[in-house]
Amino acid sequence: MVREESVIRFEKVSFEYGHNKPILEEVDFPIRRGMKMAVMGQNGAGKSTLFALMTGELKPESGEIHASHDMRVATAPQVLPRNQMELTVRDFFLKCFNEPVYDIDPRIDDVLEVVNLKHHEKLHNRVMKSFSGGQQARLLLAYALIQNPDLLLLDEPTNNLDTAGIEHLTKFLVDYQKTCIVISHDAEFLNAFTTGVLYLDVFTRKVEQYHGNYNTVLRDISIRIDAENRKNAQLEKKIQENKDKANFFAQKGGKMRLVAKKMRTEVEEMEEAKVDVRKEDRTIRSFTIPAQEKLSGTVLALTSYSVLKGKKPVVKKKVNISLRKNSHLLLKGPNGIGKSTLLERIALGTPEGVYITAGVKVGYYRQDFSTLDFDQTVYKALEIAMGQPDEQRLRAVAAGFLLTYDVMETKIGSLSEGQKGLVAFASLVLERPGLLILDEPTNHINFRHLPVIAKALDQYAGAMILVSHVPEFVSQIRIDEILDLER
Repeated sequence: MVREESVIRFEKVSFEYGHNKPILEEVDFPIRRGMKMAVMGQNGAGKSTLFALMTGELKPESGEIHASHDMRVATAPQVLPRNQMELTVRDFFLKCFNEPVYDIDPRIDDVLEVVNLKHHEKLHNRVMKSFSGGQQARLLLAYALIQNPDLLLLDEPTNNLDTAGIEHLTKFLVDYQKTCIVISHDAEFLNAFTTGVLYLDVFTRKVEQYHGNYNTVLRDISIRIDAENRKNAQLEKKIQENKDKANFFAQKGGKMRLVAKKMRTEVEEMEEAKVDVRKEDRTIRSFTIPAQEKLSGTVLALTSYSVLKGKKPVVKKKVNISLRKNSHLLLKGPNGIGKSTLLERIALGTPEGVYITAGVKVGYYRQDFSTLDFDQTVYKALEIAMGQPDEQRLRAVAAGFLLTYDVMETKIGSLSEGQKGLVAFASLVLERPGLLILDEPTNHINFRHLPVIAKALDQYAGAMILVSHVPEFVSQIRIDEILDLER
């Protein structure tokens, strides 16, 4: 029997990808009606897997998932699947209904209003791939909302959203009356509306449930770890004392041996009483992206660019920007104005108005990771990025980005989005670019890694162009010049 206040309840649920990749072990937790929960955990801990179990896309190996009667679950995925890029907006939304929907156009209009994507032009016949990353993020959110779900699952919904988009989404979630579970690495965003946290422990494979917002939970976890460490230290001291005494009495012989035996039993009991202190999320090691050697003079010159409206270049603007070695440019502007398009054109060739000095090696971090070959293993991708074979350096760099032996043998397409991001950074370290182009490099990355990444970018000695909608991240990086495409 499902208690009515639970929208969904996990009971002793276990799940694994094959025999060597257990994700969840006998997990128990309820989600009550009206709750707004954040999901936390290391990259690869199984956050997206948890969502797939809730939607029914994946089935547990054992245990039960109880859902309330007639419950509708809808999810906004992290990224638009590649096989849906050619769909029109109308077809994209129709896909989420099993039965024919005759009033789809007004429904689309209503839901685009909610995600702040209303245009003076009708968007219904536009193809999905014609939208910017930020606009696609809003369409993915709208896809979930149009289903009017009882349980709304959002996977990294702030990725690619500009400041206005994040503010709009935050207000929507604060006012939202139904149940909502969100995966996000944006602490400020989560603090605004969550009332609890599901923490996936990558080591114990359990889900711990906490009440309170994100900051409260981080505090509770650190208090608990401190208490457990103190308890273990006291037990360790007692264990050592008992071991010393037991050895002393054992050597005395006779009845003293019985005392020694009793003390050894007490040692075993104390060893068992020690708490498995949660190993906190590991952070990637500090790293340097080495700049291409012998860079001199102008690396890149930008004399003009076009801004977009829909997919049409609207205005061509003149500029005079010259990036030399050790100069960092921040590219700004709202979603849909053409930031990613400009970066892509610079990285893949030299469009009109852009000049890159011959021989400059370009390192390009794309927000959709499409510079990576999803059919390659991580090892192969890093080997190609490196150019010159050096097994020891390759393994050392990979380990710094938490790319373990198992991960190295995995195809990139099977990794979590966060792990793909770490592979992309490891590739840049091995490539040694002279011009570094970064499009939303915080997307999908665990918040613990962000200060380490910011420090590496701050110290990068080549020429760099950065797009990021995360002010806290940008504030940690030296920026020498800003180009605002809206101005």
